[in-house]
Amino acid sequence: MAANPSPNGASADSKYAIEARNLNVFYGGFHAVKDINLKIERQKITALIGPSGCGKSTVLRAFNRMNDLIPVARTEGEVLFHGKNIYDPDVDAVEVRRRVGMVFQKPNPFPKSIYENIAWGARINGFKGNMDDLVEEALRGAALWDEVKDKLKESGYSLSGGQQQRLCIARAIAVKPEIILMDEPASALDPIATLRIEELMKDLVKNYTIIIVTHNMQQAARVSDYTAFFTVTPERTGYLEEFGPTKEIFTNPKSKITEDYITGRFG
Repeated sequence: MAANPSPNGASADSKYAIEARNLNVFYGGFHAVKDINLKIERQKITALIGPSGCGKSTVLRAFNRMNDLIPVARTEGEVLFHGKNIYDPDVDAVEVRRRVGMVFQKPNPFPKSIYENIAWGARINGFKGNMDDLVEEALRGAALWDEVKDKLKESGYSLSGGQQQRLCIARAIAVKPEIILMDEPASALDPIATLRIEELMKDLVKNYTIIIVTHNMQQAARVSDYTAFFTVTPERTGYLEEFGPTKEIFTNPKSKITEDYITGRFG
């Protein structure tokens, strides 16, 4: 998986979209997350939950090499995508981020028109098709088309917070990723806008694999198929305590620590 990655060592219909093997991330001398082993199933929603500082967002960013943008960050171990370690020297990080898209906590539309927010990323990724069709397809995919189809030339900033976040989701899917990472995508939104994002995730998962970091356990319980619970050592290093189907994690956790967190005894 170099400039134009292709499946290498894993079939296209593999059960798993991406896999962390003995993943460790350091920020300078600080060991942020330790020995993470996690298989993310294709076309499912996987929620990463746990107390503040447990490394959820660090693990999420490791899935598309966003931690590379932090000068003091160092990653060890493997993240396998189509059987290829995305941290191998011959892998193009920009191509990884095209295929593993990201939606951030706060809506961050470009200072451009609604149309250009979608078109810009597709254009720099070499899209040669009908741009009008692509923009409409992406906005429909993010359940936003009917609200903005008559104001595509207006600034993305003219939209409400919830609409801006759906615009960012449309921007992410316009470049045809396989996986969408979402770092607390509804934490800055009101309850109605949050519900729209949750409904959108349930629709998008028909075509994409979604990994979401959330502090909202009710949200994790509502939207996710699988849940990974992270916690921290006394040295504040994050680790994966338990992973499994969401229903099992919330109703019959194997770990006492998981149970204590879910029932509100700590965190």
